[in-house]
Amino acid sequence: MGNLESVGSPALWGGFIAFVIAMLALDLGVFHRKAHVVKFKEALGWSAVWISLALLFNAGVWWKFGAEPGMQFLTGYLIEKSLSVDNIFVFVVIFSAMRIPALYQHRVLFWGILSALVLRAIMIFAGVAMLERFHWLIYVFGAFLIVTGVKLFLQRNKEDHPEDGWLMKFARRTIPSTSTFHGHHFFAKENARWLATPLFMALMLVEASDVLFALDSIPAIFAVTRDPFIVFTSNIFAILGLRSMFFLLAGAVEKFSYLKVGLSAVLVFVGAKMAAVDFVKIPPALSLGIIATLLGASIVASLVKNRNAQPASKPLPEAHEV
Repeated sequence: MGNLESVGSPALWGGFIAFVIAMLALDLGVFHRKAHVVKFKEALGWSAVWISLALLFNAGVWWKFGAEPGMQFLTGYLIEKSLSVDNIFVFVVIFSAMRIPALYQHRVLFWGILSALVLRAIMIFAGVAMLERFHWLIYVFGAFLIVTGVKLFLQRNKEDHPEDGWLMKFARRTIPSTSTFHGHHFFAKENARWLATPLFMALMLVEASDVLFALDSIPAIFAVTRDPFIVFTSNIFAILGLRSMFFLLAGAVEKFSYLKVGLSAVLVFVGAKMAAVDFVKIPPALSLGIIATLLGASIVASLVKNRNAQPASKPLPEAHEV
């Protein structure tokens, strides 16, 4: 574990945070200065950029600190990346239910994910501190992940309606708002009153959903490592690539019908691994292999199901008497 002590040096923390700020500034200030519909080709390019940067960073961790931290980052990134796909299902529902134009969806996701970076950092440091002080919490986290995985499996076909939840009802009662869009603005003045636009309401739901998903994903990566730098960087790389992945997969999420089964299996596995950490030691490489296999199998099964699905048969033309 000696290498892990060097991973979180102040220089590395400062360099990584500066990198994140620079990439966010480049994203919003250069490539998305003007609101536009993000097309598939653009989303594919940005997805490739974020994944490449994450893997390059992973190679740097592997080279500087050794195989174990490198494997932990890769496993954590894979867990966070796969669980973030579940966010996409919810984001699609939010934007559809609130009729957010495709032109402004990137802006909502950008600010939602920016706040998510701060919230994740707070939750990660709080989680590490709690686990260091109260070791028994690791069993609680493990049990929570197992229950969450089982619940996700049982409710895999249930439709989400976040726009009808208690948060939105409370917000509509307490925050003066309008149903009228005012371009890309979150607030606008109507009749001398400042009102929240539908974009702000959608932003609230995006942020709330990310907090809920963080309750699953952060304990999940604690089953891999408790090093705050590895946990934080793998989380952040997964979140930074979430927007481009949304525009890449938003129109195809329904095709991955078995993905939630794979995600539920991953949560149960990492929960069991966490709960049994003092009794059973699972090598990082084996954990990575199991998680990749579970996710890969669910994706392949989904694709096979779609390929084998027969198109609805067209009705035969009516016979006419001669």
